[in-house]
Amino acid sequence: MKLNFLWHMHQPDYRDASGIMQMPWVFLHAIKDYYDMPWMVAQVDGIKATFNITPPLITQLELYYEHSHTKDKFLSLWYANPTQLQEDDRNWLIKICKTPQYERMINPLPRFVQLHAMEHYNNAELIELEVLFMLAWCGTYLKTQNPTIKALIQKTSGFTQEDKIVLLLELEQFVSKIFAYYKELHVKGIVALATTPLNHPILPLLLDMNNAIAANPSTNIPTQHICLRDDALMQVQKAQELFVEKFGFKARGFWPAEGAVDVKSAEIFRSSNLEWIATDEAILLKSLHVNDKNHIYVPYDFNGLKIYFRDHYLSDLIGFEYRYKNEQTAADDFVSRLQRIQDTNPQALVSVILDGENAWEFYEQNAYKFFMALYTSLQKLSWCELITMDEALSLPATKLDTLASGSWIHGEFNTWVGHKEKTRAWELLFVAKKDYEYHKNDLDEKTIQQITHHFLAAECSDWFWWYGDDHFSDFSTEFDALFRSHLIDIYLLMQVTPPADFFIPIAKNKSVQNFWIQPQSDISPRIDGKRDSFFEWIGCGVVDESRIFSTMDKVRGPVKRILYGQDAQKIYFAFEPDGGDQCFASAINIFIEPEQIQGTIYLDKQDIRVDNLTIHTTCKECLEFSIEKTKLDSSEISIRFEVLKNGQIIQTLPGFGILKITLNDDYSHNWFV
Repeated sequence: MKLNFLWHMHQPDYRDASGIMQMPWVFLHAIKDYYDMPWMVAQVDGIKATFNITPPLITQLELYYEHSHTKDKFLSLWYANPTQLQEDDRNWLIKICKTPQYERMINPLPRFVQLHAMEHYNNAELIELEVLFMLAWCGTYLKTQNPTIKALIQKTSGFTQEDKIVLLLELEQFVSKIFAYYKELHVKGIVALATTPLNHPILPLLLDMNNAIAANPSTNIPTQHICLRDDALMQVQKAQELFVEKFGFKARGFWPAEGAVDVKSAEIFRSSNLEWIATDEAILLKSLHVNDKNHIYVPYDFNGLKIYFRDHYLSDLIGFEYRYKNEQTAADDFVSRLQRIQDTNPQALVSVILDGENAWEFYEQNAYKFFMALYTSLQKLSWCELITMDEALSLPATKLDTLASGSWIHGEFNTWVGHKEKTRAWELLFVAKKDYEYHKNDLDEKTIQQITHHFLAAECSDWFWWYGDDHFSDFSTEFDALFRSHLIDIYLLMQVTPPADFFIPIAKNKSVQNFWIQPQSDISPRIDGKRDSFFEWIGCGVVDESRIFSTMDKVRGPVKRILYGQDAQKIYFAFEPDGGDQCFASAINIFIEPEQIQGTIYLDKQDIRVDNLTIHTTCKECLEFSIEKTKLDSSEISIRFEVLKNGQIIQTLPGFGILKITLNDDYSHNWFV
């Protein structure tokens, strides 16, 4: 058996027209993931992997090599002394500083836990929050190998403005070495490097919007769509040019953005002298009109282009599920699944392809313990050889006569077109393109190049990802403004007044509040675990877990909704499972701050003592429980839960971190006449 890993490293282009980064995620993932991932591969002899590094990541990461606070909106505020900040800037800074994943990034830093629970900060406290935020984002390599980072973590609290300056200088030096490290590992044969079309576009949609209907006939597409073949070709060619400029050689293969392919995009890849691409197994099964997964374990030749097909389930286990397991248990499970493939197909080529950055914040130690367990277990297998995508080119390929249109998400394109917000974004793009075609003969070459830059940036898949109600981000309005700014700048470069529609936000003002309804009145439900007691919960608060997280986190856990509320004596909760599984958990860990109460609710018991509190629970059609509150001293509590099954934590609730409850709330703010 041959096994190849492909880790996809990508961020959209966050720069505005002035070149200033409007969001800090490139820098933050650089200090957490972009070095850690190849470093972990290199720790175990015989382990190899392919890293797909996208062009927007390459061009933006270079901005942080020095004086990064002058090139990034967030870092400029973070770097400044808090006394210099305006109130709006201060609030936006705090908003971002409170976004790290709670259990794995905030919880290990006790002072960060305290600060995270606060609403208001004096200047000294804000500096502490800023430093701890950055330390939380540091990856395992920095936390274990870098003396400056280690010393700051050991300091634990009392950070100063000088600490911030020292920290940023150290991180800039670290970031500047990342791509050199990839090149070093490539020369050693440990990693292969690949890339993606320039701005991570969904090429099949640029080429023909009807691909969305071919993949799913119910998809709504813009009525006035146009073919953007020239842009699609530039997206591929400019990506290769940038890759050569950065790494000194041509990429032999591409991971198409989101694994999105069709016949025409495959032809563009082949005509651009690429040797391989990869996509999801769903595309192959649709192309062959079969359901047997064994077909995916060989490379295919489509008109001279090698195509590897991703094992969807194995990839998703790493991306979504193994975070809840003990690292060795997860590694053993992965190996056992490989063994089953080996038993029936010893010549199999298994391709595991997934996001190389976003999953690890849900793992302990940024997934270091998991990857060391996994890579060490794989190293010991005599029947499994790890190879790169480039090395797999030497394997014999099966001829593929047809190639279905689709992406890695359900083999469709509905993540990027169909919803009225997504469709509206495409409509504005097409309008701008038509207006440009009308005016371009009056423009000089420099202006045309600038406009081309904005068009290619506006075609990034990430803008369309965040539109609609299928994905959630606290920063959807910022994403929306960035997308429309590219189109507005096109008109300004043409010296044409932008249409008024381009200034109207596309995205609705979404936030956690859309998925978190505050309690409206007192409730006193009967704790019987039955769903027929709905009316007893009228006026309760609701956290809709199913809507908080995106497709990328689709196996968040078994609890779909949290209902909660209170009366004079008790706080009430109901956990509604997804699919009605009465055995969705065996126990619930509960944490209450600032009371420093923690304990375990066992679902097979009705009355439990946690510290000095009595908790009454019943689990039938759903889990319901009450907590006596008369012994709580605080006027406001922060509460969170861990759902356990067979000793493993399978979900943390609420998904956005902590649930704040004002005790003895009279709800008068909800009254009206």
